[in-house]
Amino acid sequence: MSPVPKKKTSKSRQGRRRAHLSLSTPSLVVCPQCRSPRPSHQACPVCGTYRGREVLNVAARAARRSGGQ
Repeated sequence: MSPVPKKKTSKSRQGRRRAHLSLSTPSLVVCPQCRSPRPSHQACPVCGTYRGREVLNVAARAARRSGGQ
């Protein structure tokens, strides 16, 4: 026989235990080039820049995606 709880856990106790399990919203910053929101410390998915220089070729990426379909 496997072990079972001695007493039922109440809803309030269960809620207090799970109080810190909620998801936090991702922190977004405004891209200085295109003014669109982007995640901090990541390249902008719209214009492809990071820290003032272009790191992603967004036009080539879009052409590759549309050509593949």
